[in-house]
Parts: sequence; C-alpha cells; structure tokens
Amino acid sequence: MEKFQQLLEECETDFLVFTQTVCPYCTLAKRTLDWKDLTYTVVNFDHEGDLRFDVVRETGHRTVPICYDMRGDEPIFVGGSDHLLKYL
Repeated sequence: MEKFQQLLEECETDFLVFTQTVCPYCTLAKRTLDWKDLTYTVVNFDHEGDLRFDVVRETGHRTVPICYDMRGDEPIFVGGSDHLLKYL
C-alpha cells in the first residue's frame, strides 16, 4: 500500500494510469489522453510486483487500465478506459 500512496502523492502529471504490457484498453486510454493534450504517468503492473493487489484493494477495480485524475488537490479515481472516455 505504501508504494501506491507514494505514487499518488508524487505524481506531477495530469493523470496517473496503471497498465499492463499487452492491453488494448490501456492503449486506448493513453491515446485518449494524448488526443486531449493531457500529460500522464504510466505504471506498468508487469514491472511492479504486488502493487496491483494494493491498487485493486483500494479501488475495487480489477481490470486495467486504472486511471486517476491528478489535476486537483486530491486524486480522483476515474476507473478504466470506458470511464475515462466518459469522464473527459
């Protein structure tokens, strides 16, 4: 949980996106953010050990991507790529 909280606290981009290596929905989310000229930090669960379990425990969201809007005072959990499309 500590690494997850650290990522939320230290992220300096518009969005924080948790992904996996082979994921068309993750690609869609990143392309959407690119299209909207929004910056984002990608954290790939394939390279982060047990971080996925902490993020799922916190959000209840079991699929990738898992997107957070970091532009306000507090991070806002957006959800997956479909949620991101509606949100933006």
